Amino acid sequence: MGCFVCHSFNWRFYLVPGNMERLLVICVGAVIGTGFYYWFAWMMKKKAMQAYILTHQWLLHPNAICYWRTAMAMVGFFLYFWTGFQSAAIIIFTFAAILDGVDGLVARGCNLVSRLGEWLDPLCDKLTYLPPLLGFAYLGIISVKLVWILIIIEIFGQFAARRLLAFMKTSGAANNFGKIKAIICFALVIFCALVDANPEVIHIGDQILLSCIVLSAASIVFKFVPNRLYADILSFLNFICGISSLFLTYQGFFARAIIIIIVGQLFDLFDGRMAEKHGGTKYGPYLDDIADFVSFGLAPAYVLLKIGGSYAWLFAAIYMTGVAFRLIRFLAVDKKRTDLLPGVFNGLPCPAGALIVLGAALVMPVYLMWAVVVITTGLMVSTIRFAHLGRIILKKVPRPLFFTLSAVTIMVIAFVLKTRNVELFGYLILFSLLLYLFIGKIFIPKKIARDNSG
Repeated sequence: MGCFVCHSFNWRFYLVPGNMERLLVICVGAVIGTGFYYWFAWMMKKKAMQAYILTHQWLLHPNAICYWRTAMAMVGFFLYFWTGFQSAAIIIFTFAAILDGVDGLVARGCNLVSRLGEWLDPLCDKLTYLPPLLGFAYLGIISVKLVWILIIIEIFGQFAARRLLAFMKTSGAANNFGKIKAIICFALVIFCALVDANPEVIHIGDQILLSCIVLSAASIVFKFVPNRLYADILSFLNFICGISSLFLTYQGFFARAIIIIIVGQLFDLFDGRMAEKHGGTKYGPYLDDIADFVSFGLAPAYVLLKIGGSYAWLFAAIYMTGVAFRLIRFLAVDKKRTDLLPGVFNGLPCPAGALIVLGAALVMPVYLMWAVVVITTGLMVSTIRFAHLGRIILKKVPRPLFFTLSAVTIMVIAFVLKTRNVELFGYLILFSLLLYLFIGKIFIPKKIARDNSG
């Protein structure tokens, strides 16, 4: 399909003791670090723990934790690249990476946020993951050139950009792009350690590294953007994704076109949150609706049309008409209703509908795909209530888990681009949508659910 070649999926990862040892060590480190994080988060709810931290700030102040985790990362770096204690190094590094979330818990829980901490936290992140990435680059596991590009951008962001921001009296605290990038960089270090011991593992290191470079640059750029413009810029990026998807579909690169639509959905997810938090311009809602129609209406419909079939034009038109009706009804009617709680949609949201039909297009025979298109369009124009992913579901998700899920999404896209396994990609899309539909019903208020059933 397009530039992607359907083939049977092969992990190329043989389950023999030598290969399993490194994976087992990584899992042990992840379990220890994650267990400590959730234990600490539970303890932070207790007044006694907060009092203990405030009386032992030399040990547990957020800035002190930054020093500790940086020192641990340096120890892990030395043990991995200059000694034979690589298993110990992996566990130490994993624990140091988990501590990146612990210092935030302490800062917020004990009201110890400081300007120094805003500068120190991202610096310690960089000192944690950049040295091992450079080490793995010179071992030949990832691109030396890409690592140095990342280092240059990170140094510029940490020092030059922050000095400019300080001069402009603007906060240099890490934004969502920077936080997701840090998680991906931590994960990339662990992945490189796995590849180092198991060269036969499917290698997506350079693809992940490239995403880190893009996120690092975006993190810097958005720090100079006024808050009220965040939502409009993200909507515009969503629009660009829709246009790019149309071009890729025209070229026959269907899977890449779908990936671009998913990237647009990430922008769409964040633009609503930014508008809610920082406000926006008077043109923002119109730009958002135009971007939604192009990315989640026109682009998916064009994919359906190009994939073929005798009646492709008919079902593409049905879907696109359903999206247009859904968006117009939302603007003209649903926004003015008082019986719809904030974050509850009347009908299936267009981004979810786009993913359903695109996932079906990748894995289903034509006749089943058309049936899915009709059912999905019916759900979009229906009055069935659905929870907003960002405003309801993700608000229930702890911040570290939210950033982790965002990082995992980007790494899955890198994996799909590397393996070119279209069927796996389609099934992942459909599974994520089924998960959303199931969880969304849990988080919709019971009163709304009773109204629907009645």
